[in-house]
Amino acid sequence: MKWQLTPIALSLLLLAGCGESGSSEAGPDYGSGGGSNPPPTPTPGEFDQAELVANLVDNVITPTFTSAQQLAAELTPSLAQYCQALSSGGDASAAGGDAQQTWLALMAQWQQAELMQIGPLGSEATLRNRIYSYPVVNRCAVDQDVAFFEAGNINGNPYDITVRTDTRKGLDALEHLLFAPDADHRCPDNLAPAGWNARPEAERWLARCQFAEAVAADLEANLALLQQQWASYAEQLKSAGEPGSEFSDVHQAVNAISDGLFYLDGLTKDAKLGVPLQGFAGACLDEECLSTLESGFSASSIDNVVNNLVAFKSLFEGLEGAGFDDYLNDVGNPELAQRMVADLDAVIVDGTTYPGPLSQVLTEDPERVAQTQAGVKTVTDQLKVDFISSLALELPPTAAGDND
Repeated sequence: MKWQLTPIALSLLLLAGCGESGSSEAGPDYGSGGGSNPPPTPTPGEFDQAELVANLVDNVITPTFTSAQQLAAELTPSLAQYCQALSSGGDASAAGGDAQQTWLALMAQWQQAELMQIGPLGSEATLRNRIYSYPVVNRCAVDQDVAFFEAGNINGNPYDITVRTDTRKGLDALEHLLFAPDADHRCPDNLAPAGWNARPEAERWLARCQFAEAVAADLEANLALLQQQWASYAEQLKSAGEPGSEFSDVHQAVNAISDGLFYLDGLTKDAKLGVPLQGFAGACLDEECLSTLESGFSASSIDNVVNNLVAFKSLFEGLEGAGFDDYLNDVGNPELAQRMVADLDAVIVDGTTYPGPLSQVLTEDPERVAQTQAGVKTVTDQLKVDFISSLALELPPTAAGDND
């Protein structure tokens, strides 16, 4: 159930390690601040876990995937207009700007979906990576495929984007195609498309745009496939404990959904904030740093972080329906539920009030970025111990043994 946001949080709210799985083992002072308030023992059967699963599936996760697919469908005609403007030789800046804005809206929505990597998005991440391969990004590979697509073949074989590696397509490839500061390739000389940088700039931008159309069509197809596969998996979740479901009981389904929350730890906290802080604090002034940032070219890095947090909060509170906060209330730990919501609100406000893109703040005020990372860590520390222990859930394999 949704807790009331403070007025400032409401006004600023945006749209959007590998080990063995195991249960969290809390120490003797877990959740107490000193041992005087031991964790409650969950009492399965009192809280309606099936209601929690149904609400998160129907009112949080499914609408997120549906919205992403709808926004991808809007990107295709936007790119067509941009390519037409480029091919006519006129001013394509307005059409290009429209395509960029459509991509930004789609990326904002997908950043919320990133915390919902279960079922079709969680099985070895194959479908997810075709949609968005971050943190594995290769701009040179994208530039190579612009040339391959333009030629229509690779070593004599017809070009087929569906069989190309993940780093050559998807949302991250589209960012490079739409937001790169110039039309030059990003390849070492031995891998560069032959003669690319010597070609007229307008010709290169058109080739990029035409490849972007193919990438967008492939992305739309993969998002449609996600919808199809998710519909089946959603029924498995909602029928947990019934004959035919892959979940023997509803608590397993709750655990599966909770696994997605841990994206906030390994990706948001560590990869999106920690890695840039370690390598470029005070000096994010060049393309090397922008290439390290998620969505550095589009200057939407901190927006991605905020959308991750917004998605976490939606799953945690269940919007207007049953959420993990209600489950915590039921097992006797309302203090944890309220504290996690307050900490989420605080770091969301922090992220939405950045004076500029992450690259700028990382250069001018790296302590602010460190503060944001610390705010995210406050949430994930509670997630990995207090939350898991209170609800008798298991850590996902990627989080087991991670104490950072």
